[in-house]
Amino acid sequence: MADYLTAGKVAKEGGVNIQTVRYYERRRLLVPDRRTESGYRLYPPEAVRIIRFIKNAQDLGFTLTEIAKLLRLRVGQKAQCGTVRRQAEARLKIVHEKIAGLRAMERVLKRLVRTCAAKGTTTSCPILDSLEARGDLNEQ
Repeated sequence: MADYLTAGKVAKEGGVNIQTVRYYERRRLLVPDRRTESGYRLYPPEAVRIIRFIKNAQDLGFTLTEIAKLLRLRVGQKAQCGTVRRQAEARLKIVHEKIAGLRAMERVLKRLVRTCAAKGTTTSCPILDSLEARGDLNEQ
């Protein structure tokens, strides 16, 4: 039993809270090896590595569904690295799309800020007027 970690210990060493460990367990990303007689979940030491894997993948924008696939590839003996690369390329494409969307938002916000003299009341605020206007802000 000394080789096993409680959920609390996994959480602490993995840098997450206990609710996160339980959530990952519900999502089948993390599975306890066994339970104590009193019902405490016991995890293998590699559970901490899995938690760190999940958190690092999330930091790169991978969803938990995608992370589950990556974890399965990690333990698959016959999985090819090219499969992982394709998933990373798909995630990169999404990141590029988000960046393009953020740049478009930036352009619109800059234009709105330029239109506002910051004088007068909000009844004639060009920013609020633009937000109330029909249609896409990008077209204004």
